[in-house]
Amino acid sequence: MTAGNGASQALSFHATTEYHAPNGTLLGFWIYLMSDCLIFACLFATFGVLGREYAGGPTAAQVLELPIVAINTALLLFSSITYGFAVLEMRANRQGLMMMWLAITGLLGAGFIGLELTEFAHLISIGAGPQRSAFLSSFFTLVGTHGLHVTCGLIWLVTLMVQVGKKGLIPANKRRLMCLSMFWHFLDLIWVGVFSFVYLMGVLP
Repeated sequence: MTAGNGASQALSFHATTEYHAPNGTLLGFWIYLMSDCLIFACLFATFGVLGREYAGGPTAAQVLELPIVAINTALLLFSSITYGFAVLEMRANRQGLMMMWLAITGLLGAGFIGLELTEFAHLISIGAGPQRSAFLSSFFTLVGTHGLHVTCGLIWLVTLMVQVGKKGLIPANKRRLMCLSMFWHFLDLIWVGVFSFVYLMGVLP
């Protein structure tokens, strides 16, 4: 093509760099979290219907141990606080301190999973496995699904720590850390519902 001054001008019909819509990842992740809300809403509704169907087996008050669950709850809530500290350090570009808070978050999350697996093993050992009654089936499904989400969050956390260690706090890693922050706080919110609806209300006569 010839420009007005007689010089030739090259045409370009494609983008030479990768385009990423501003806030596109966060918007997509919000949509994912809303879909996850629907999954947990169904599980809560199922437990609401089946939570008192003991089929002659143990009741919630007989098998659920609130002191251990309270410790587990504290671990997960504190992990949300430590992740918040990690986000503050990330925004200040203090990578070392951010990695420290992420490691603490991971340890608290691992402690939560460890206690939850211990609880499941204890219930199964006393004959209160998921096949014993509708109550226990819905209990294991709801609590186990949440635990699976926390486990995935821990794997994601370790993966991000490795990526930050290799490439630093580049914009892509900051964006991923913010997505994990949303996911982690979402799991804390769901667990507050589980603790209140399943454990606290479950032990009421």
